[in-house]
Amino acid sequence: MGKVIASEFVKIKRKMIVFLVFLGPFGVVSLELVNFWLRYDWLTNLYKDNLWRGLIGEVMMLSIPSLMLGLTIVTSMIANIEHQTNAWKQVLALPVSKAKIFTGKLLLSGMLLFVSCMLLFGGTIILGILLKFGTDIPFLYVIKMCFFPLFSAMPFVALQIWLSIVCKNQAIPLMVGIVGTAVSMFSITFPDWVPWKWPLLINEWGNPIYSVIAGLILAMVVYAGGLLDFIRRDVK
Repeated sequence: MGKVIASEFVKIKRKMIVFLVFLGPFGVVSLELVNFWLRYDWLTNLYKDNLWRGLIGEVMMLSIPSLMLGLTIVTSMIANIEHQTNAWKQVLALPVSKAKIFTGKLLLSGMLLFVSCMLLFGGTIILGILLKFGTDIPFLYVIKMCFFPLFSAMPFVALQIWLSIVCKNQAIPLMVGIVGTAVSMFSITFPDWVPWKWPLLINEWGNPIYSVIAGLILAMVVYAGGLLDFIRRDVK
């Protein structure tokens, strides 16, 4: 499995995918820097009881649609490497199982998105310090707000990599991902069982871990379905 993932990393070495991994968190943090710079007095007065939590909440409002759109683009670009070069027959002719190929692309997508969340974590901390919110940083809360949405959104990562692999026309998975991104932006009023609400980490129990658990369980189901379909399908 390690060789498969290493091979996938080589494929994206000179692609725009790595740039997108940095662009997402950089864009979110930069927009929040402008937001607080333009409305510093009003926002600091609004969040005066807990400036750090206010900042993290503002960052999260932008990071969720960025995550949903980002995972759509990243998975599409990863799978489209073989589509663009018509290399699926050569890849599947290698002495590597279809299961490892599918899993390798999914793991690569997850790793890249995890790196993006790490950058968002670091950028949020730096932004708070630059805004002079003090050094009493709620690290655990920042970690939850930066990484839990990704874990909750894993069903969409599995779905998008599945669609991106089996559909040569990448307009289909991209359209599904964009619509999903739009839906997630208005999902706060949805019932708790709706997956598009899970990345918001909002539920009736008031505990984000339930959204994470639900996301990981559904991700395994979608992964299993996508894997079985890929194994049985004659990918051209």
